[in-house]
Amino acid sequence: MEPGYIRFERLFIGVTAIATGIGLAAMAVMGPLWLGIIQYKTSPSAIYQLIGQDMVNLFIMAPVCIIGGILRLLGKQSAKYMLILTPLYLIYTILSFGMGMEWSHPAYSGNSEQYFFLFLGLLIGGFLLLFDSLGQFSGTAKGRPLSRKVLLPYSILFSLFLILFGLMWVGEVFEVMRIGTTRGYEASPLAFWLVRYFDLGFTIPLGFLSIYLLWSRPATGFPVQLLFYGFFLTMGLAVNAMGLAMYLFEDPDWTIESTIVFGVLLLIITAGFTLIITRGRERGSHAAA
Repeated sequence: MEPGYIRFERLFIGVTAIATGIGLAAMAVMGPLWLGIIQYKTSPSAIYQLIGQDMVNLFIMAPVCIIGGILRLLGKQSAKYMLILTPLYLIYTILSFGMGMEWSHPAYSGNSEQYFFLFLGLLIGGFLLLFDSLGQFSGTAKGRPLSRKVLLPYSILFSLFLILFGLMWVGEVFEVMRIGTTRGYEASPLAFWLVRYFDLGFTIPLGFLSIYLLWSRPATGFPVQLLFYGFFLTMGLAVNAMGLAMYLFEDPDWTIESTIVFGVLLLIITAGFTLIITRGRERGSHAAA
């Protein structure tokens, strides 16, 4: 018989995931993608990127949260494989949406601060799903080691494009330090620094850490790898959707170089996620399932 606290966690997290998915869909529908009720105080280029990300929020991430929440309510093992895709994406995205606006820029207007509690609820939902998702994998969750013939070229290719990604951002940071501006900087300086701090201090280091774990802890690091690659995959989809929106709206800040780098990174990440998920295994069942 299921213990009372386990049942409470299952119901609480299931409802949390469903509510988070509904909130994410509502944010996307009310934003510039559709109704324009939520108006973000930022540059036109950033608005185009928000439209692209809201497409991913509405059509991919919200359904993943809702379906994963329903499966969690039903006590299905498959719930954890869906919900572990969401926490880091939610935390990164909501902090960007909530903090990355050009609040003091005289040329922009917006009202997104009126939706503070919606953003806060989604952020809290992300943290709750983070701890629950990892907790759902028992100590017997393992990943079979990849052969060196696969792991070596994959690691080199992934590292190469992570370095290219980092060099793009570092080059723009040096340009700002040298002449005081760079592509798109004057239009949205706060968003510029927020993205560079997040990507150079969070996304790229996680990428290199994931490569290290594939070599050093291919078995015991399986749940953490799923968490990392869930973030890389969902964020990669969002970034490429942003680039597509910028291209469709003829944004002058769109570049073919960054589009190629992010497109190739998404392919590499998808391959890595596929390898990890197909080579993972878990013996027995977790009590919270």
